[in-house]
Amino acid sequence: MKKILLASAAIAFGATGAFADEVKMGVLLGFTGPLESLAPGMAKGAEMAMKEVSDSGKLLGGDTVTPVEGDSTCIDAAAATAAGEKLVTSDKVHGILGAMCSGATTAVLQNVAMPNGMVMVSPSATSPALSTLPDDGLFFRTAPSDARQGDVMADEILEKGIKSVAVTYTNNDYGKGLADSFEKAYAAKGGKVTISAAHEDGKGDYSAEVGSLASAGGDALVIAGYVDQGGSGILRGALDTGAFSTFVFPDGMVSQALQDNFGPEINGSFGQLPDSAGQGMKTYLGMAKAAGFDGSSAYSGGSYDGAALMLLAMQAANSTDPKVYKDKIMEIANGPGEKIYPGELAKGLELLKEGKPIDYEGATAVNLIGNGEAAGTFREIEIKDGKIETVKYR
Repeated sequence: MKKILLASAAIAFGATGAFADEVKMGVLLGFTGPLESLAPGMAKGAEMAMKEVSDSGKLLGGDTVTPVEGDSTCIDAAAATAAGEKLVTSDKVHGILGAMCSGATTAVLQNVAMPNGMVMVSPSATSPALSTLPDDGLFFRTAPSDARQGDVMADEILEKGIKSVAVTYTNNDYGKGLADSFEKAYAAKGGKVTISAAHEDGKGDYSAEVGSLASAGGDALVIAGYVDQGGSGILRGALDTGAFSTFVFPDGMVSQALQDNFGPEINGSFGQLPDSAGQGMKTYLGMAKAAGFDGSSAYSGGSYDGAALMLLAMQAANSTDPKVYKDKIMEIANGPGEKIYPGELAKGLELLKEGKPIDYEGATAVNLIGNGEAAGTFREIEIKDGKIETVKYR
């Protein structure tokens, strides 16, 4: 009789939803491909937020959070779509952190997320075209558009007295979008682009491309490419031939691989990537160090923030259904309410449970504008003594 009563009580208890459920979160990044050196730091950032929420026991009825990784490859839209489809239909995820590169993100958004009503938060897809792409309110990004990066890069170059540059860009949505926005901003401020030429990734020899860039000339070479692919091929060719001595590196080129592979050869060169300073980032870097990875790696903090935004929105909406919680993401990101930083996700969940508003600041001082994208600040870097050093934020 006692066993029967206990079983009945357990059934009743489960009917209230008090038993914890598993919330699966997709981590769709380019684990292979032209930015594979950045993916581990991004994945670890996102998964650290998921673990923090899971360990707190405060998500909804004590739900646990499980990351499920998928490889977008960055450059193969079909592979990215297949990986996204698997996350949604087979793995049954409740949200996707990703994709990583702009072309892959566009493909997954249009082919997977919109047909299935799935929320995506990309920490690194920066194409200006994503700002106006129809998304049914499902797509957000913690990285600013390259329309902003192009303007920042133009200011940075002109402030160093460089009045003319050659530009090479990877031939895809990211490269073309950034090159176009930069050229427009640079020309408007008085600079001259001597040539703006696409390059293909995956080639073994970039001597022809380097020759064209050298013929056009310029005081520096802007490489809007990928550090694990053609961008480094162009850089190696330019260094070996002496075509250029000063290089400008946008976000796709700034990683540990750049420092490891070129070191003092690129002293004096500079660049920028979306990042922020302040309390949130300082805390995040400490958390990442304690967890055994480098939180300063590009887009790592934004990956933590992307995952946190989705999980906090679920709490605010009292639902893990993406079609429901999507409407809470902007509210969570922008407040008004009590500010929440890395390491304070349990506090945020508790406040939301009590019906109190929060303003998620996170690692990257999150503020979403327009079509759910970050307003964004940038970290300016320079290569000194073979090392990537932070100069300032802008």
